[in-house]
Amino acid sequence: MSIFIDQSTRLVVQGITGRDGSFHAKQMMAYGTKVVAGVTPGKGGQRFEDSVPVFNTVAEAVHETRANTAVIYVPAAVAASAIFEAADAGLELIVCITEGIPVLDMTRVLPFVHERGARLIGPNCPGLISPGKSKVGIIPGNICEPGKIGVVSRSGTLTYEIIHQLSSHGMGQSTCVGIGGDPLIGTNFVHCLTAFEADPETAAIVLIGEIGGTDEQQAADFVRRNVSKPVVGFIAGQTAPPGRRMGHAGAIISGASGTAAEKMQALEQAGIGVMKRPADVVPLLKSARI
Repeated sequence: MSIFIDQSTRLVVQGITGRDGSFHAKQMMAYGTKVVAGVTPGKGGQRFEDSVPVFNTVAEAVHETRANTAVIYVPAAVAASAIFEAADAGLELIVCITEGIPVLDMTRVLPFVHERGARLIGPNCPGLISPGKSKVGIIPGNICEPGKIGVVSRSGTLTYEIIHQLSSHGMGQSTCVGIGGDPLIGTNFVHCLTAFEADPETAAIVLIGEIGGTDEQQAADFVRRNVSKPVVGFIAGQTAPPGRRMGHAGAIISGASGTAAEKMQALEQAGIGVMKRPADVVPLLKSARI
């Protein structure tokens, strides 16, 4: 099994005719994802790659193609509107790749999505992949292998490094989820940990955090109380100076709770094996007999 996406995922790509949307739509199609529709206002009636119908609205796309998932590649200025539209169309899962969305926009988006029973992953995230089944977003499919390790990460490219380490040592993945590093996101560590714990084909979990905020401490407490499977973790930004944002909008140390040292201590106290560097993921999992 996997979490959130699988062979039944029917994807609509918002912004499919744009530079990023068209490039990654082709990548997802090549991987085997069922891309059933695209949406670009004003370009309805066209076809993408001669096979995928393009619609003016998400509602039209869902009605015509029975899409159940959306991925968003649109500029930050209109990304909130795109999320509103996808949620209002009744989609179960919305993945927003767009970065730079104002925090104020997200304060309106999150309750709207929740009220409509949808799950939002992101924004400012690489999306997710269930190897061999479906890929929604920008995680490279060629570094992934089907298996039983669940991966959840606030980081982007660091996620790819961890996945590469796992695949290179024969440790395939059930699902890899990039939740994004913005201060306000739709799906957090606890949501993913809950799903991985319930997934019978996920045997162990890799958690990749970073400096800033307290999400990792909350995840550690949840693992201690609710997760029976082995968990290993990594905190990015171990040498970051206080007060300076490192990469993501949420990756800024603004107090003791936001430091890498405090987060690593919280993970260790919860029984989570802590990596000092990404290459440690394999020996830590092997020590847990995975």
